[in-house]
Amino acid sequence: MSRTSLCMVVLTVASFASQQEPVASQPDPGELVRRAVRNEMKTVTEGTDRFMFRGTKTTLKGSTTKIYIETREGTAGLVVAYDGKALTPDQRRAEEARVERFLNDPEELKKKRKQEREDEERTLRIVRAIPDAFLFEYAGQEQGSAGLGRVGDPLVKLKFRPNPHYQPPSRVEQVLTGMQGFVLVDIARYRLASIDGTLFRDVNFGWGILGHLDRGGHFLVQQQEIAENRWDIARISLDFTGKILLVKNLVIRSTEVFSGFKKVPPDLTFAQALELLKQEEMAVVENPTTSKLALK
Repeated sequence: MSRTSLCMVVLTVASFASQQEPVASQPDPGELVRRAVRNEMKTVTEGTDRFMFRGTKTTLKGSTTKIYIETREGTAGLVVAYDGKALTPDQRRAEEARVERFLNDPEELKKKRKQEREDEERTLRIVRAIPDAFLFEYAGQEQGSAGLGRVGDPLVKLKFRPNPHYQPPSRVEQVLTGMQGFVLVDIARYRLASIDGTLFRDVNFGWGILGHLDRGGHFLVQQQEIAENRWDIARISLDFTGKILLVKNLVIRSTEVFSGFKKVPPDLTFAQALELLKQEEMAVVENPTTSKLALK
């Protein structure tokens, strides 16, 4: 082979290798998700900041808007609107009576906190299982926007499907075996910006009760950056049918949007939080166009 021909071969191989390098340098998608999940778990266990925020939940019956404050004793919440309209005097009195019971009966507050911890633990078990329960592959890229990740940052889109070798440790994780969809990962901060899943078959579940969910059910959870090193849920959409205890029909169709996050003192008591919520409610009602937690 002449020197000229050898050079051409070397240049061709080098050119081919350089074209393939971007693909080869991409991290394993499963490891990318695993690293993001580790960050999610770390934030939950080590985070100390607490926030006030607004949530509007819409179902087939209409919408309910609540304002919340996180405290060490539990999350305090106060309904401030139904279907975008401020509460009537009777509705306000009923809502204040509902929240006052947590102050008048310490056992009620303990039950509320216990339920929150159990819900949180079940959610963490699901999140913790994601890297093992699914197989991932690259499916493109999107950009962070309001309510989704960090505005302007790149988000890697990954397609997921059940890992046939995954064995759910309990009925809580069982739902993952019948799910497929997409996740969005912020690769700059390794955070989960979105999980969009659809059930491709009927699955059993165990969230304190026994039952199953029908094929075709869908859910979407989106996270957003609300402060430095703090992300939180911006949107949850659920559309499921099924049965509880294999007898009672189950229909879940709801969308909940969270916004207006602002920091509050981390040492607030539940009672202090309720007083702040009442003050905030009056501010929302009196100045709906200027309040960060406006009704609409």
